[in-house]
Amino acid sequence: MDVGIVAQRGNGRAAYLAGALRERLREADVTVSIDEATAEALDESGVPPDEMDAVDLVVSIGGDGTFLFAARGAGGVPILGVNLGEVGFLNAVPPEEAVDAVLAEVEAFREGRMQVRESPRLAAACEGWRSEPAANEIVVQGRRRGRGGGVGYELRVDGSLYSSGHADGVLVSTPTGSTAYNLSEDGPLVHPDVDGLVINEMCADEGMPPLVVAPDATVSVTLTDAEEGVVITDGRGQRSVDVPAEVTVSTTEPPVRLAGPAADFFEALGKLE
Repeated sequence: MDVGIVAQRGNGRAAYLAGALRERLREADVTVSIDEATAEALDESGVPPDEMDAVDLVVSIGGDGTFLFAARGAGGVPILGVNLGEVGFLNAVPPEEAVDAVLAEVEAFREGRMQVRESPRLAAACEGWRSEPAANEIVVQGRRRGRGGGVGYELRVDGSLYSSGHADGVLVSTPTGSTAYNLSEDGPLVHPDVDGLVINEMCADEGMPPLVVAPDATVSVTLTDAEEGVVITDGRGQRSVDVPAEVTVSTTEPPVRLAGPAADFFEALGKLE
């Protein structure tokens, strides 16, 4: 079995835990692959994060941001999150239980009884271009937000017009991402057991309320008036598009696969206060 470890960059505590986990896994006759930045801190060779799709289990050590970073390279490989952050919607395992939790997943894998949960990913497409998958959200917006910025748009769901006008942008979120950027834009919380996508117009002049649609719906945002459009995936990947343009957002394969215990959604919500 091969376990990949991705730890929060520049976090000494995360690197220390990665080192301790590496030793215990090797004692259990497990091959360990460590991301390049963490491996450098541990004085050994590492692998690029985007090659973590070649292992059997990825362990993310840090906050939700580290988990999203690990997920981009993991593809369909199950991910177990160790929480060094404050909230931890994606990271259910506390650091003091990390070694035991990972070794339990190793045993489950070897015995053919590893159980995983799936969360959808989103991708945007425009004029032959397709974005990298997003675990949280995709945002379609103007180059500038706020006064004097924004974008004119038409918003459709499966071809039917839902809203139009002028806004900073449109956000499409997975249930996992409902607690992230969507929440800061006054979007609804979605329990992780609910299948659906959230559509949220951002600071619209005369918008409609946020809408939850079926997970297999296709959301299209036609940009009609702006200096330039921008498509952003999980707050990192960014692509400029010429206006006018139609950007479609829908679920894509593979989903995020989560291993280990599930986070307590309501306990994590309490940490947001």
